[in-house]
Amino acid sequence: MRRYIVGLFCLVGFVVFVHSKSLNHPSYELARINRIENTEIAGQGFSLARQEFCHSEGVLATEESRHMHRLDMLETLRSAQGDKIVNQGDKKGTQSDEIVNRRYKTVNQNEKTAKLSFDSLNCRFVGNWPFGPAYAVAYDQARNLCFLGSGGGFYILNVSNPSNPIKVSEIKTRGVVYGLFYLNNRLYIADGIPGIEIWDITNPSSPSKLGSYDTPGLAYGVYVLGSYAYVADWNDGLRIINVSNPSSPYEVGYYDTPGWARGVYVLGSYAYVADWNEGLRIINVSNPASPYEVGYYDTPGWACGVYVLGSYAYVADGGAGLRIINVSNPASPFEVGYYNTPGYAYGVYVLGSYAYVADGGAGLRIINVSNPASPFEVGYYDTPGNARGVYVLGPYAYVADYYAGLRIINVLNPSSPYEVGYYDTPGLAYGVYVSGSYAYVADWDAGLRIINVSNPASPFEVGYYDTPGNARGVYVLGPYAYVADYYAGLRIINVSNPASPIEVGYYDTPGYAEGVYVLGSYAYVADYYAGPRIINVSNPASPYEVGYYDTPGWAYCVYVLGSYAYVADLDSGLRIINVSNPQSPFEVGYYDTPDYAFSVYVLGSYAYVADHHAGLQIYYGPIGGIEEARNTPDTQHLTLKIYPNPATSVFRVRAPFAVDKVTLYDVTGKIIKVQEFKGSKVQEILLDKIKSGVYFVKVNDEMVKEKLVVTK
Repeated sequence: MRRYIVGLFCLVGFVVFVHSKSLNHPSYELARINRIENTEIAGQGFSLARQEFCHSEGVLATEESRHMHRLDMLETLRSAQGDKIVNQGDKKGTQSDEIVNRRYKTVNQNEKTAKLSFDSLNCRFVGNWPFGPAYAVAYDQARNLCFLGSGGGFYILNVSNPSNPIKVSEIKTRGVVYGLFYLNNRLYIADGIPGIEIWDITNPSSPSKLGSYDTPGLAYGVYVLGSYAYVADWNDGLRIINVSNPSSPYEVGYYDTPGWARGVYVLGSYAYVADWNEGLRIINVSNPASPYEVGYYDTPGWACGVYVLGSYAYVADGGAGLRIINVSNPASPFEVGYYNTPGYAYGVYVLGSYAYVADGGAGLRIINVSNPASPFEVGYYDTPGNARGVYVLGPYAYVADYYAGLRIINVLNPSSPYEVGYYDTPGLAYGVYVSGSYAYVADWDAGLRIINVSNPASPFEVGYYDTPGNARGVYVLGPYAYVADYYAGLRIINVSNPASPIEVGYYDTPGYAEGVYVLGSYAYVADYYAGPRIINVSNPASPYEVGYYDTPGWAYCVYVLGSYAYVADLDSGLRIINVSNPQSPFEVGYYDTPDYAFSVYVLGSYAYVADHHAGLQIYYGPIGGIEEARNTPDTQHLTLKIYPNPATSVFRVRAPFAVDKVTLYDVTGKIIKVQEFKGSKVQEILLDKIKSGVYFVKVNDEMVKEKLVVTK
């Protein structure tokens, strides 16, 4: 129930900023938050996560170029957070200059490089528990199976009884599942950044992956007809992919829609595209190599998904729910009915009298559409919340799951985690730390909550402390809980008596404290746009700053192990920082996660990342020996050279030492090729069986910092 109340408050607060789909502003035609469930309670600020904007001059080309528009809106939204923040003094009053400077830094970086799918350095993917909000749904009529996208994976549900769906299995993907299409025992997945995936569902209890294709944009929707997969590829419009050989698909044509393509359905010679702010577009695809538009209908919401049956197009229209459009004449479609779903409609599938709607935080909604003019709901299946924080102790990962409270996941096998229990906190769970029998939850406006987790299957609350700000992250060491309290900075709470905690000291950070980790005499604070800050807390009553590192993204959480600080850097994924000298930290590795990295926990060589809609992601790193090279300026790796780069059939390695072995890794950290030599300082490596992509090169035991790009 709380998630619906949160959504209602968000809508009321946000109407001040967006009151229609067309604003008469000279710089913006429209501004819209794409995911309603990601906003925070009105009057306390809105989450930056996954806000997406359109520019009056045209659709922004990449997520990076949209980043500065997020910042513009962020400044506006923060100004509306109320007197509670305004009265914080000059520190918060001067933040706009720092934010603007950071914006231009980001823009300048984008002029140099484009975002790569799962770009990484000295870090590789291991496993995940990615399940979250539902954005897509597909259906197998013969077996009464419903395929429900859930964050970075999908559920297979038996819906023989529409009022009581039963889970058959759950599968994890590499990206975030935005679109699904099922045909002849094959499930085609629009997986966001990594493009599309193709799975064999012959055995619904144990599906297997057949192949994938990395589209140029962000794959949000997919439909398959004959030998072609029609992909709604966000800012890159409609892409037409030949999938006759599932293990080796390729593009044959495309159409650049006026909006941002979110969903697609193909019937006969027409592709019906849910084009977000531009509504429903109808494209003639009789010639896949040369498609063109024949008609459109501008829906009242934000078209995210579409399904066509007979004369009707059923559009999942975001906050406007399910819209039913008559498309008997493709050149002149019109609306005949609608159903306002409780969540945010992302995807839809229709069979017989039922429309199955993927409704974001409200899960799967089953709507009776036997009368298109008067649809009504008959059943639903609720999925979990949005992963915000994580802590691992023993075989369990404790996930702060936003409105879904505390989730306890068994991660004994990192490649196959599963849930064992949960506790629904009163606020919005952002961060969590576990010590002994207690889980300390940073619960936003509900402050610090202390949960007894001695029995992971049945946790319960024993005490709490209402911090002056909004609790986002927490770390416990000895008798103290260190709370990242958003605009109230770092708060130090004595929790020696869990039933009655008290504050003993604090440090007001320059940014917004999102996460914190304590090691020895230092507290490492993830301070949002101000990056990670290093605070001396040897005297809890009088802490002070000693150093910081400005990460490329927005520091949300930090974990320290040995000489490394692992930073969950929001849109810049996982960053690994060397903090052996607290006064002069530097980056040694990173992994660009599939969604937005909100929190991280490290155990041994594994980093467990709470990746928002992509759930729990598990990475291994750092892989290479960058630290040693950085600490000695004359070391070998600084003079290593790989060329030509990009390379096609061959590349060479030049070094000031004898090259005995060259190892090639793909972006997941998998070894692709190993070639051994005898003593020369220049060696040649053939790329005859290497596919196009981005690779990492290790020479002997040195990881080359420059990435190798292979083009075929």
